[in-house]
Amino acid sequence: MTEPTALRPDDESGSTVCVFAACPASTAPVLSGVAGHTGGGPVRLLTAGPLAVVAQSVPAADFAPETLPERLGDPAELERCARDHHAVITAVARTAPVVPFPLATLYLSDERAVAAVAERARDFVRVLDRLRHRAEWGVKVTAAPVAPAPAAPQPAAPAAPAAPADGRAYLARVRGRQQEREERQEVAWRTAEQVYAVVRRTAVAARRLRPQDPVLGGGGPRQLLNAALLLDHHRAAELRELAGTLAADPAIARHARIEVTGPWVPYSFARLDQGDEEERADAVL
Repeated sequence: MTEPTALRPDDESGSTVCVFAACPASTAPVLSGVAGHTGGGPVRLLTAGPLAVVAQSVPAADFAPETLPERLGDPAELERCARDHHAVITAVARTAPVVPFPLATLYLSDERAVAAVAERARDFVRVLDRLRHRAEWGVKVTAAPVAPAPAAPQPAAPAAPAAPADGRAYLARVRGRQQEREERQEVAWRTAEQVYAVVRRTAVAARRLRPQDPVLGGGGPRQLLNAALLLDHHRAAELRELAGTLAADPAIARHARIEVTGPWVPYSFARLDQGDEEERADAVL
């Protein structure tokens, strides 16, 4: 898919066409009640050969090249636009496989939107066939919290002044603690790899996403694995059961925590230029 693009509409219309997604025309959903972007017209379907394009006419002034970057630079406005965009895609995905378009993908007219999709109809059909009856699931592995060291016993009576610390002994203790941390981290990473190797067997395809920064999530343990799995619907229970079995294994629980999320719209597997092999993502969706 192309990157989000702001286009100047025809001056007479006062609107431009925002495209949300493409889905098979044969299973195109009913979109009554789907709001789309604030101030826009009804969300509608455009026919592009075997495909249906989910679109909405939106105010030109809100999506013009001069105003759109400033709007999306406001975190609150960006979140609102992203939620509106995702809500439309989610509504379509309830009844049909879907290829989502990036936020604020705009065309000058219905005809141009249809032509752009029709030009790559074969690629869209291939991806949609791959996504049919499947959803994206997330598997996240974080490092288990380190148990605090037991407190040293307090002497019954004041101790005599300690002799000056031996420098070599102090450095040895520092190196020992550093080595313990490194060994603990290495075991945790290996544990996360073990979990990934097992759960991905349930999936049609799997991708590693960039681990989420614990600071953005309010702090907490380091994320060791952030994986996306493309799963047949009937294997969702199998994934949850398998993750539960792994999480209950003392050898794993000692070093890692496992979280399964989903089902989600398969954003991670809906790229037109993406093959069946695993890929590493540059960002989290």
